[in-house]
Amino acid sequence: GVGHFARDYTIRPRRRDAAYLQIQLLIAQKEEAGIQLQAEEYDLMAAAADLNEIEEVNANCILMANCILMANLQQASSS
Repeated sequence: GVGHFARDYTIRPRRRDAAYLQIQLLIAQKEEAGIQLQAEEYDLMAAAADLNEIEEVNANCILMANCILMANLQQASSS
């Protein structure tokens, strides 16, 4: 039958806790700045699987920072 194409893809489990996202963001920023990565950091990058996931991590961190900022602004304005 005809189903949704996304159902045909396998989903691999990912740790998406705050510490994981922060580490991936720092490694991606370090790599972007041209700083030599250590062997452990290369292993973490390999575990991230591909550059798309790193870009997703960056976007998630920016979104999280914006959400925190908006919450703080709302709390300050209501005080």
